[in-house]
Amino acid sequence: MAQTLQNPEEVCAVIVRPLLTERSTLQKEKYNQYSFEVARSADKRAIKRSVEALFKVKVLAVRTMIIGGKFRRYGQGGGLRPDWKKAIVTIGKDQKIDVAQETA
Repeated sequence: MAQTLQNPEEVCAVIVRPLLTERSTLQKEKYNQYSFEVARSADKRAIKRSVEALFKVKVLAVRTMIIGGKFRRYGQGGGLRPDWKKAIVTIGKDQKIDVAQETA
């Protein structure tokens, strides 16, 4: 039983931002996959529902991964940037997400 997310706050709580990198652009052109930074607590079902509700597309698959934070120097000391979660969403061949238009 698939639930749809009606509340815009729920969608925004799951999807943090789209990832616009050289690699994500190649994935979009070649495999029709889009990359997003998502909340650490979001599962694949919530990510699928959020993308379908926000962009009005049919999601075929969702892959997730935890990206470890990098060490960054601050003066003589240093620290770790926080870990974050990345989702790669595959949609149908005849569909398209205009990330620049939706996030602007």
